[in-house]
Amino acid sequence: FDSPTVELFDSFVDHWKSITNYYIDTTDDSRPVRQTDIPWHLRQMLDILVYEEKQQAVEDTGACMEYLLQHKLLETLCTLGKAQYPPGMSQQVLLFFSKLLSQVQKPLLQLVNVYRPVQKLICLCALPGSQTEKEEAQFLLVVCSRVKQDPHTLRYVLQVTSEGLRSTSSETSARSTVSSDQSQSAAATLCVALMTERFITVPSQSTSVCLKAHESLLLLCGLQAGFSGELLSTHTQLGELLAVRLQDLYSLLPMEDSFIIHRHPPHRKWGSYQILGVCLCVFRCEQVVLGSTSVLCATVRLVQSSSLLDQLVHFLLRSDAAQPLLRRCDHISDQISMVSLCLVEELLQKPHRDVLDVLVLSFLHTQSYLSPPASAQEERQTESGEDSEDPEDDPFFSDSLTFSDSPHPPPPPPPGPQTADDVINSFLCLVPVQVRSSQLLQEGGYETYVHDAHTLVTECQALSLSWDWPLTPPPLSLSSGKDSASFFEGHLLKVLFDRLGRLLEQPYELNLQLTAVLSRLSAFSHPLLHEYLLNPYIHLSQSSRSLFSVLIRVMGELMQRIQQVSNLNERLLNTRRALLGLPHDPGLDHLTLLKGVIVLEEFCKELAAIAFVKLPQDQD
Repeated sequence: FDSPTVELFDSFVDHWKSITNYYIDTTDDSRPVRQTDIPWHLRQMLDILVYEEKQQAVEDTGACMEYLLQHKLLETLCTLGKAQYPPGMSQQVLLFFSKLLSQVQKPLLQLVNVYRPVQKLICLCALPGSQTEKEEAQFLLVVCSRVKQDPHTLRYVLQVTSEGLRSTSSETSARSTVSSDQSQSAAATLCVALMTERFITVPSQSTSVCLKAHESLLLLCGLQAGFSGELLSTHTQLGELLAVRLQDLYSLLPMEDSFIIHRHPPHRKWGSYQILGVCLCVFRCEQVVLGSTSVLCATVRLVQSSSLLDQLVHFLLRSDAAQPLLRRCDHISDQISMVSLCLVEELLQKPHRDVLDVLVLSFLHTQSYLSPPASAQEERQTESGEDSEDPEDDPFFSDSLTFSDSPHPPPPPPPGPQTADDVINSFLCLVPVQVRSSQLLQEGGYETYVHDAHTLVTECQALSLSWDWPLTPPPLSLSSGKDSASFFEGHLLKVLFDRLGRLLEQPYELNLQLTAVLSRLSAFSHPLLHEYLLNPYIHLSQSSRSLFSVLIRVMGELMQRIQQVSNLNERLLNTRRALLGLPHDPGLDHLTLLKGVIVLEEFCKELAAIAFVKLPQDQD
């Protein structure tokens, strides 16, 4: 060694000997550790180790680190901490281990003289009556962080032997090695149980401890599927502990419908404080629903296991939870509605055919939304007759709001194959010229959405590739419309269409989420979905509606409302500039309506782009 290295090594050894000499020379075992020089010596040793590493090459190990490992200093410190001699020693040991593992960059957990004392120290973290909760939380967070950084070290922390690893991949070898692996598996289970049990089951008064606990659990649960993920599932009780804790928390949630109703007896005069209490309870319920739905949304997004996805889809769509979930998409709280729509969008992105089957396709397979061929022919014959009914008193069809010289719109074209241009133009022409504003900023037409639409359609096609969907809808029979009076589009489409009908009076962010879900549904290649959502030319049966028919009604309402807005083009331009983050004049009048008009225009362009991508184009 050169001279500076020798001095550094000698200093490190001297600090350690000063600690050991304290136990030789001192007989007062009641003196707290903070009144001794032990904390200072430990800090100096840590500083020397960190400094030494910075002076060494990456692959080299310094003399001080070699000394710490060869002389099993960490084992000794762990024993001293367990003995609590002097009083408070466990706190100092936890701090030393935490700083060593976090400040030394070289991987240490795979070294036997490091991971064994770490295992022992983990077991000390769950002792009853512990006064070192803060230090324990920090230590376990550091361990979880290092495991997240180097997932292969998990096997050392869990003390899983090579025999135990072989038993994981073969049931036969597992049965033959139960006795030899029993102690190791028990130790492995105990380690993670102790790492998580305190954080899951023991409420803490310290916010920092709770935050570190949550971070530790997220780091452990965030290990990717593979070797480390299999270790957690086969050699620990982490899944069981989390499941039990979630079940306990769920049992504490108040019932949404009866929480407020049964809190006070009926016909009782409430004072102002009681009314305020009820308001706070309502607020709390909304926060609980909002938080739980957000957690579900994140869970659906992160789940990768096919078996877990099966259970999750069954719980969300085939159990009693399905109806409340879909009703919340049309909740009185816009925040709850938006996060519920986010959850639906996340479900639509999962590779599970039951999602679309349960939510949409099971309601469309009879095609009861279509008029039978004979009925459609009769409608066409009576459309021009004197006895025909007016188009439902819809303001869109009134004399003052027509788009042609005729007092009534022309009858829809006959059903049958239509060109892609016909479908595209149908959606683009839905938006009246007087409310279009994209050209005011020289923005493009629907072509600007084609790239994103191609990406979305490709993604949806990849999901449904193995679902054996038909290529064309079944032929329409004379009996298809007999059940039209009882046609129900399903809870999801009902909520989406109802929300779309109120697009002009809803918050901008909610409208964006709503149209995102409808666009994703339209991008799927199932022929019934395409027919119901993207074909403007189908003849709907009585009391049925489609995406196109709902948009027509929204346009009718739009034409009525814009008559109350002066300087419409200028205000639309100003609102569009504000949404794009461009300089604009401040103004609050009719802001929700103006934003809704812009969303409506862009949504029709997006639907046109999806139709362009999905439909075959004319070659001439």
